[in-house]
Amino acid sequence: MSESSTASRPTLEAVAARAGVSRATASRVVNGGDGVREPLVERVRRAVEELGYVPNQAARSLVTRRHDAVAVVIAEPETRVFADPFFALQLRGISKELTAHDSQLVLLLTEGRDDHARVGRYLAGGHVDGALVFSLHLDDPLPELIHGAGVPTVFGGRPGWGDGTRSAASPVYVDSDNRGGAREAVRHLAALGRTRIAHITGALDQTSAVDRLDGFRDVMVDADPRLIAEGDFTPAGGERAMRQLLDGCPDLDGVFAANDLMASGALRVLRERGLRVPDDVALIGFDDMLPVAEQTDPSLTTVRQDIEEMGRLMARLLLRGLSAGAATVGSAGAGSQEGLVGAPSSVVLPTTLVRRASA
Repeated sequence: MSESSTASRPTLEAVAARAGVSRATASRVVNGGDGVREPLVERVRRAVEELGYVPNQAARSLVTRRHDAVAVVIAEPETRVFADPFFALQLRGISKELTAHDSQLVLLLTEGRDDHARVGRYLAGGHVDGALVFSLHLDDPLPELIHGAGVPTVFGGRPGWGDGTRSAASPVYVDSDNRGGAREAVRHLAALGRTRIAHITGALDQTSAVDRLDGFRDVMVDADPRLIAEGDFTPAGGERAMRQLLDGCPDLDGVFAANDLMASGALRVLRERGLRVPDDVALIGFDDMLPVAEQTDPSLTTVRQDIEEMGRLMARLLLRGLSAGAATVGSAGAGSQEGLVGAPSSVVLPTTLVRRASA
């Protein structure tokens, strides 16, 4: 910005003069402080609008100890994040909520151990007010790094701890009913008369995949181990797992895949093997990501979780905790119940089976 444009920018003193209040009163209004009578608040706000005043963020941070920025940490490499529509939906929900509260989103991705350390250093540097973290893996060092940074945190998905063995023993998280949704999917396949029902799991170092596998086993109590194949939440992983299942159990007649992307990969393999869906093999996915579920042929029966709403709720819980008391939030440690004043320790959203042509 040029010196002339900087010089012409209205100051807080000009706002105070226009509103007929002291600079301290104008500062309290601009920075969201309490203790100012409503008529004065309105005069200051009108002066801000008339002058086009934009607060100096650095100075504002000194007063409020807030940066109006939230880190979104996705524990996945860039290639995975930008190829999977799940992440786009969750980021859209987060972005909408942060934008509504005039807060910036800072996206941090992890490719490997060096990136974990980089993320930890960034969070510890006091650049953001809090963190939203999702797609964690069970051996991920991020929770300890975040806890060490002292940053208030909400997790997307149930973290794989909570028994006191990790530094953040009582995490605040938002998840969907993965186990219940899986049960409903498998029960639907069974109600269709399918008796050889297989399951393509997600990566089993993530709790969502473990919960969906548990839901499958809740219904298929005595399932042949050959009817379970591990995938990785990608289309290619679904293809590999489907080939493994057909090689071991060519007479299978139903498949529940732990997400829509793997279901789309499984569908391609079934077609390659000359099997008709749903006539020969009924197929169900999980997520209800419309760009995937409605574009497959046949369209995909799937378990719907509200991914965008999960993102919005994560951001809402974090912002609510920050607004309720920044000092208390910052002192309690990342991910703890006390770290988010008045927020629930966890929120689990319901799932719904969406019936289409594949099952």
